[in-house]
Amino acid sequence: MLYDPTEHRIRSFVTRAGRLSTGQARALEEFGPRFLVEYRKEPFDFHAPFGRQAPLVLEIGFGMGDTTAHIAEAMPDVDFVGVEVHTPGVGSLLKQIGEQGIANLRLIQHDAVEVLNNMIADGTLAGVHIFFPDPWHKARHNKRRLIQPAFVQLLCQKLQPGGYIHCATDWEDYAVQMLDVLGAEPALQNTAEAYAEKPSYRPLTKFENRGLKLGHGVWDLVFKKK
Repeated sequence: MLYDPTEHRIRSFVTRAGRLSTGQARALEEFGPRFLVEYRKEPFDFHAPFGRQAPLVLEIGFGMGDTTAHIAEAMPDVDFVGVEVHTPGVGSLLKQIGEQGIANLRLIQHDAVEVLNNMIADGTLAGVHIFFPDPWHKARHNKRRLIQPAFVQLLCQKLQPGGYIHCATDWEDYAVQMLDVLGAEPALQNTAEAYAEKPSYRPLTKFENRGLKLGHGVWDLVFKKK
């Protein structure tokens, strides 16, 4: 179960039964026991799986995991926890972790809101990454977007002072909403006048690169907790 069905709230995702490749299925079996953290309804010491005390960054909705793997490899002194509901994406990233020997990355296959509420202690995160979340582009579906005031307030609760939230989207109206919602949160301060330059640690995806060549925009937002 990827979320608690007794919790009645608007969901920002739809669970889809994607087809697993042979490599993804093998990675789930081979690397899952070591790199997957089981969801639980109680606080969890996320330093324990890594065997060290290091800054902890949470990524919400890592998709197929290419960006997550790239960032974790580039920042070995930071520990990363990726949360994703879709099994092919989890299998894909586990495959990369195993093949590339990425030691500073652990995964949870569950609803990120429940992970935040139940597993992550207040004031423990050094950062949160939310890259290209589902834009729910139809107006009647905008309420399903992840970046909403109550969710941002929850993120702030889990961040250390000085911790950051980094969002990126290729939907302009969602970028505007993100800027409005993040800017209205009194615990946060924008690191830029409006949208930020893409931080060097976030790589360009193939999809993003193709879009930029066609003249499509991409907007990064980086806010820090006061």
